[in-house]
Amino acid sequence: MDRLDDTDERILSELAEHARATFAEIGARVNLSAPAVKRRVDRMLDSGVIRGFTTVVDRNALGWGTEAYVQVYCHGTIAPDELRRAWVDIPEVVSAATVTGTSDAILHVLARDMRHLESALEKIRSSADIERSESIVVLSNIIDRVRPEG
Repeated sequence: MDRLDDTDERILSELAEHARATFAEIGARVNLSAPAVKRRVDRMLDSGVIRGFTTVVDRNALGWGTEAYVQVYCHGTIAPDELRRAWVDIPEVVSAATVTGTSDAILHVLARDMRHLESALEKIRSSADIERSESIVVLSNIIDRVRPEG
């Protein structure tokens, strides 16, 4: 896809802020018809600018109030795709990234309580060729830019 124009960027901003808005509602905000917005969104989907749509679940509302960041140290070298496959089906892992430094990856983990967190850590450690992990438990969140639509 060629460079995004201002209207595409405004549509993306509207989608990010109001993901459930209709094409007509977005069109009213960016001065386009609903079909024109749909064409632009489809084009951005086809080109990979928009990778997909998702539901953000507030795990705290589910009672998953225990949060930790887990640094993972692997034996030898493990490809990022292999780590993704190892952790993608562990629901407690809400995000994972390979990183620079002494650890190989960092995971953001949510759980109901410390016992649940301990169980999740065991699943994480046994799912790949992990040498060790270090967990940092969150006491309070002071900035959280990912917020569900209200």
